[in-house]
Amino acid sequence: MTLAQELASLLGPGAILDGADRRAREYLADATEWRAIRGRADAVALPGSGAEAAAVLRWCYEHDVPLIPRGGGSGFAGGAVPLEGGVVLSTERLVGPIRIDPGQWRAEVPAGVVTAHLHRRARENGLYFPPDPGASDQSMLGGNVATNAGGPHTFKYGVTGHWVTGLEVVVAPGELIRLGGPVRKDVAGYDLRSLVIGSEGTLAIVTSAWLRLIPAPETALPVAAVYPDLSSGCRAVAAVMGSGLIPATLEFLDEATLNASSGGLIAAVPELATDIRDRAGFLVISEADGRRDEAQAVRQELAEIMSDGALGLHAPTAPADVSALWSWRGGVSMAVAAQRGGKLSEDIVVPVDQIEPALRAVSEIGLRYELPTCCWGHAGDGNLHATFMLDRDESVELERAETASQELFDLAIRLGGSVSGEHGIGLVKRGALERQWGATAVSLHEQVKRLFDPKGLLNPGKKLARPGVL
Repeated sequence: MTLAQELASLLGPGAILDGADRRAREYLADATEWRAIRGRADAVALPGSGAEAAAVLRWCYEHDVPLIPRGGGSGFAGGAVPLEGGVVLSTERLVGPIRIDPGQWRAEVPAGVVTAHLHRRARENGLYFPPDPGASDQSMLGGNVATNAGGPHTFKYGVTGHWVTGLEVVVAPGELIRLGGPVRKDVAGYDLRSLVIGSEGTLAIVTSAWLRLIPAPETALPVAAVYPDLSSGCRAVAAVMGSGLIPATLEFLDEATLNASSGGLIAAVPELATDIRDRAGFLVISEADGRRDEAQAVRQELAEIMSDGALGLHAPTAPADVSALWSWRGGVSMAVAAQRGGKLSEDIVVPVDQIEPALRAVSEIGLRYELPTCCWGHAGDGNLHATFMLDRDESVELERAETASQELFDLAIRLGGSVSGEHGIGLVKRGALERQWGATAVSLHEQVKRLFDPKGLLNPGKKLARPGVL
């Protein structure tokens, strides 16, 4: 029997795709596909339960076959790409009921639930699940946990891991276990749950999660301020940070990003059109949320702080206007990519007080490699989406951008930051951790991997601190 046939005997033929099947092609790449990152698989498994996922890993461990967990395939690090065959395990059928307990502000959610659906279900129960990764209509909870996904509201509410109180996971050689549960406090042992969160499928397969929720904010009121240049915009970010206020978001866009996406912003914020066309050099977006009176008071303070040095201010209150602003912000990445047909964007992190020198250095790197650059991201976290705009038909440009991205990693480390804030390490940044960490930390990282996965079959080649070292 073929590999796919043997797996079908475990799960049934409807739950297994042969790697040669046309339908299996969609499981061979993620959002890095345009960078020619595409793999191959011998089979794709679609388990419908945690027990079936455990059976697949058990079979793979018995037969020394690599297994690559996959959620929605929206990752930017190649983390779900099968490098050299094996079995892709998709969590898309792990979509049993979402068990929400409104009175206890908690939920038990299967790994295959799409993030946007989870957001809606929480809202329907008067609750709020804050993590909001950009691909929420495609990403799945299991993938969010595996990458410890972030988003604009991370500034106030934290990344996905801050909201996970327990996990059901499959570990080698094929056992379904629980780490934590529906409790808010648990310090009984080593924090194995947190080791799995952000491990990108290299330690375990997430099959469901217990989540902490909070009452939904009554309202959310953004403030967008346009500044003439980078320095004045960064001063505004520092002023908000030093004010003692805790906005839900604190975003930024540099001049090149505004130029690339200004048409959409002009439509969303018509009163700023003249300034955007003529003088805009930096944009800061903040947001106050909570009870209406509380949010209005914080929004007013934010507007006063951000107005210093600003060319213009936009503080919408109508739901349609608020939605228009955030819809434009959500489309910035596509608008940037459309400028030249493609982009290479890395999610480096620097201390907030180093944002200005970091942005200037990104421009200098782009000039050296003859690539136009732009940056946007989460100012409150120092998380920069440092981006090289590319002609997709010019392979030499992609090669230069790949080399330039290594300088981005060195820049982040030099400024006291990190090579990744929310995309993870995956395939495209494997080995970068060795530059960020000391030898002892790298050794511990590798020992943890070997302890969870002694055969190295779980998502092999990903999240490596050193290239080629398990």
